[in-house]
Amino acid sequence: MHKSTSTLTPTQVYTYAVGAFQPYLRLRDTDKIRGHTVLAILFAAAVRISSLSDTCRRLRDAPDEHAVAAALYSSLPAYAALRRQVNAALAGHLPKALRRRPQIVALDMTLLPFYGAEARTDPEVYRSKPKRGTSSFYAYATAYVVRKGFRYTVALTAVVRAQALADVARELLAQVRKAGIAVKFLLLDREFFSVEAIRYFQASRHPFLMPVVGRGRKADHPLGPGGSRVFKYWKRSGWSEYTMTDAKKRKATVEVCVKCRNRRGERGERGREALVYAFWGIKPKGYDWVKETYRSRFGIETSYRQMNQARIRTTSRRFEVRFLYVAIGFLLLNLWVWLHYAVLSSPRRGGVRLNPSRLRLKTMLLWIQDVVVEVLGLVRGVSIERQPPPLVT
Repeated sequence: MHKSTSTLTPTQVYTYAVGAFQPYLRLRDTDKIRGHTVLAILFAAAVRISSLSDTCRRLRDAPDEHAVAAALYSSLPAYAALRRQVNAALAGHLPKALRRRPQIVALDMTLLPFYGAEARTDPEVYRSKPKRGTSSFYAYATAYVVRKGFRYTVALTAVVRAQALADVARELLAQVRKAGIAVKFLLLDREFFSVEAIRYFQASRHPFLMPVVGRGRKADHPLGPGGSRVFKYWKRSGWSEYTMTDAKKRKATVEVCVKCRNRRGERGERGREALVYAFWGIKPKGYDWVKETYRSRFGIETSYRQMNQARIRTTSRRFEVRFLYVAIGFLLLNLWVWLHYAVLSSPRRGGVRLNPSRLRLKTMLLWIQDVVVEVLGLVRGVSIERQPPPLVT
């Protein structure tokens, strides 16, 4: 329901944030600290993109960092229960419009680098292609609604090393259904271009669109290009079909769209470029429709960048703590999207008009920090043991 106000204040935004978090996370009071105080410190740490300990030292009236950590850890359930709480919070403020008809949903993963010595043996650490000097990561997968004006993260799960991508997709889609959202079709990252994942989507009757990963012989091979790589060398747009086979001799067949375009100097490159997509269960309206529809998936990449603007930093190895800190970033991002829909939009016939310039994400985060600082104060200096030298004029 559209809600209009003459002025949105930092205090109101903070109140909305508490309402979006506390009923689901249920941070408990202890003998030394209240749950709402722990939540306020978590908000400040997220906005500062800092650690819990550093934030406690910067807030004048904040309890000792060990007391805050102890209170937080005592409130955290096991991962399975925490994941249910987080996903209930993600779905807590979804507009009813998202539940009225099937939505296009994007699935993807974000990887946070891990540099520990036990990276090769820790089952919680995900291994992938090298990035930022490591092949080891803490991995998190999300489902994201692709609809203009309703860009919500609706499901979140952690990904561990032994977990197959088909199982990751199954978990995310179960959470999407629990949020009351029906899937029109899926936009998938290239990581899902595998026989196992494709067979799962086809068996579960989930139409999809994803890029084709080039595999097989290259063009300079005596026999010419082979496998899925052959589509990369098409000079004209067209349609085809491709059957994949994995090491277990299982097969999966997909339809292929090749969209050829001139680079025209983009990224310093010229000549023809073939964009190759695999799809199943949908009827594309044309080559350009496929290209533009898949481009809408890149909003999920934006959500990852924005989540990292509000992600608490930590060196903790506790699986639940790291998951919670990532979840807080997504929950704050969802709150910002919801505010633009429910509070800052303008009513009009056929829906609401969004006004993104009224409140930027960074401004919202700073407002939340302002309220925390107003309550807990700010340390505005550091102690020194000797007289400072005179200022040079």
